[in-house]
Amino acid sequence: MYFIAVSVNHRTADVTLREKLTFQDKDMIRVHEALFETKSILENVILSTCNRTEVYAVVDQIHTGRYYIQRFLARQFNFEVDDIKEMSEVKLGDNAIEHLFRVTSGLDSIVLGETQILGQMRDAFLTAQAAQTTGTIFNELFKQAITFSKKAHHETDIADNAISVSYAAVELAKKMFGKLNKKRALVIGAGEMGELSVLNLKGANVSDITVINRTFSRAQVLAEKHHVHAAPMSELGQLLTTADIVISSTSSEQYIITKDMLEMRHAVTKKTLQIILVDIAVPRDIEPFESTDMEVFIYDVDDLKGLVDANIRERRLAAEAIAERIPTEIDKHNEWVRMLGVVPVIRALREQAMGIQQETMASIDRKLPHLSDRDRKVVSKHTKSIINQMLKQPIKQAKEISDDRNAAAKLQLFQEIFDIEVDTNYQQEAVEKKKRILKQRLLGFES
Repeated sequence: MYFIAVSVNHRTADVTLREKLTFQDKDMIRVHEALFETKSILENVILSTCNRTEVYAVVDQIHTGRYYIQRFLARQFNFEVDDIKEMSEVKLGDNAIEHLFRVTSGLDSIVLGETQILGQMRDAFLTAQAAQTTGTIFNELFKQAITFSKKAHHETDIADNAISVSYAAVELAKKMFGKLNKKRALVIGAGEMGELSVLNLKGANVSDITVINRTFSRAQVLAEKHHVHAAPMSELGQLLTTADIVISSTSSEQYIITKDMLEMRHAVTKKTLQIILVDIAVPRDIEPFESTDMEVFIYDVDDLKGLVDANIRERRLAAEAIAERIPTEIDKHNEWVRMLGVVPVIRALREQAMGIQQETMASIDRKLPHLSDRDRKVVSKHTKSIINQMLKQPIKQAKEISDDRNAAAKLQLFQEIFDIEVDTNYQQEAVEKKKRILKQRLLGFES
């Protein structure tokens, strides 16, 4: 059996193509099941986000598995197989495991170290489990990757440093106000930066967000998309009197917010109210001025750039530290896989030995019925101790067999010596499980 990852991502395809290769959430169970029914696939997990669509699979043959995965994607999205081959990258074995860990921990994201992908990978895995398309290998591997990524984010703080201007703006607001859940935010501009600002504000638990744009219909579209408010530009002055956070990113050649407007705000409120204004537009949207008697804090894109550049350096250092840990995780997984054939044998050997111990205790009970409970516990303890001592060396030898190139033959000989029967063939088990599940689905369909 082989592990394979087929990925269409921001490196291999531009956004216009990636948009055409995105599965809808409501279709994910069906899609997992459809891939599972494909030839060569023993286990599969499908990840689909705005920046990547990836298929992770355990397959019985590399070339066949790769072809059928790419053909599956081609048919799902009405592409030619050659088109999918051209826009996807394929990872095998250890490289596929490394890719999974890098993606899950945010090292392969457009925004280095972002944490959203961790939740998306977890959801993809849980969906695959619900669709019964995972088995022994992926149930272990994906849990390992998710646990590793959570720990890596916690220990390195890779995601705690803002590396986008709009995110940095929200981080500045956090430093000023602390919690933002009760603050009112005003986003001026309904373009890409405006949308990012809305998303970052929502990510900081700001619930009262209003979008303003010169073309009111665009503000409405953005507001409806993210379930926030929209207002025409004519209401800007009024909204400034109640806003705590303002992020502006228009393409205007004139100031959107002037010194006079802010002084008017101060006169209307008749008290000192803190407001942070972040101007991420070039040319600037907010007229710069020094506030002496008002709690007005204005930051422009240059103020934020130094913060972002420093944080990018910090994230890169953290990413390097996380990447250095991945080879150890790959070794752990490979060791676990090697032990797959050995563990059932060891379990069967223990069960056989403990069965003999229980039969022996039953015989002692019949021949020495006068034994007290205490005496019986002592005898049972010592017979178990003898068995454990006798099994210690055989179990050690069985574990060492897992690293041998002739492991299968030696493991078979081991079973014959100790007269134990156990199926240690993962691939055969996986094939039988797949047949069983497909049969269940067929029966369910017929009923």
